[in-house]
Amino acid sequence: MNLVLPSDANAPPDSGLLVDALPNPLLVLDDKDRVHLANAAAEDFFQAGKATLLRSHFADLMPLASPALSAIAEARHSGGVVNEYAISAGTPRFGSERNVDLQAALVHEQPRFVIVMLLERSMAHKIDRQLTHRNAARSVSGMAAMLAHEIKNPLAGIRGAAQLIEPTLSGEDRPLARLICEETDRIRDLVDRMEVFSDERPPEREPVNIHAVLERVKTLSLAGLVQPIAIKEEYDPSLPPVMGSRNQLIQVFINLVKNAIEAIEGDGSGGEIHLSTAFRPGVRLSIAASGERVTLPLEVCVRDTGPGVPADIRPHLFDPFISTKPGGRGLGLALVAKIVRDHGGIIECEPHERGTTFRVLLPMMRTTQQHQTQEGKA
Repeated sequence: MNLVLPSDANAPPDSGLLVDALPNPLLVLDDKDRVHLANAAAEDFFQAGKATLLRSHFADLMPLASPALSAIAEARHSGGVVNEYAISAGTPRFGSERNVDLQAALVHEQPRFVIVMLLERSMAHKIDRQLTHRNAARSVSGMAAMLAHEIKNPLAGIRGAAQLIEPTLSGEDRPLARLICEETDRIRDLVDRMEVFSDERPPEREPVNIHAVLERVKTLSLAGLVQPIAIKEEYDPSLPPVMGSRNQLIQVFINLVKNAIEAIEGDGSGGEIHLSTAFRPGVRLSIAASGERVTLPLEVCVRDTGPGVPADIRPHLFDPFISTKPGGRGLGLALVAKIVRDHGGIIECEPHERGTTFRVLLPMMRTTQQHQTQEGKA
């Protein structure tokens, strides 16, 4: 499409031209959910001309019982921005079904209208990768259980034999026996770390103040710094509690902050770390096994100003044995992804021109869980 600007170079372009220039499908719906406006990208997406789209209801463009319809209703009711991730849009008549993100927002100046933006291969793609990370973690679970059974017992025998023969060896050979002990200990420690993945029991949950968790993480991280690094905070004080394991959540954010510190220290040019929390009520995710859509409104971000994650590593960052550090085993972020998954959340890595943000999205404690917790304490 050719964008025709006004002859006066200083005059702003026509708003219709700007909407048509957007690369993502955009629709404006009236108070009856009829399409009032559609841009060129929407025509391409739904494989229908503008005249056809303007005669259609939004429900005509979506699969039956699509969560997109409830998102529109919620945007009208709340007046805020509502996001639906990894949903289907389109029908056999309109462009076939495709997996997209949907963002809906009320036009406050004209509250009869709702703007709907469809985003292909953005968060939906991240969620798909997140499910892949979960499957990878499950694969490591099975491997960890096998290693624990098949390797740790023989290792104990090898180490015991080396300890028995060490006193009988000459001075030149004794270091070899100690080397055997040290190497078997190293392999045992690696297997112990992997054995964590084989624990599929749900964490013992209680209401957790995520800010108390982050304060603990900050204290522990500052105590181990080699060089001064500022850790800045930007918290939403109204954030409700998370239903989870305090110790496991501390482990998640200790790992993320530790990685941020190592990235800054390795770069050698200094930097800082930002810890932030926010409430995002419009964030929802579909659970593949049950089809249930859960709300993930609690956002916790760890951002550093280090050199960033190499582009070729990013798609596999949460897979086991993937590491950017020399000598790294690549189990830290895989474990983080597992713990976040066990808590019903997701974790994303967002690169910047300078630095990286790890964003953890968690469900808040439900009213039923709060009642159960109170009854348990009674």
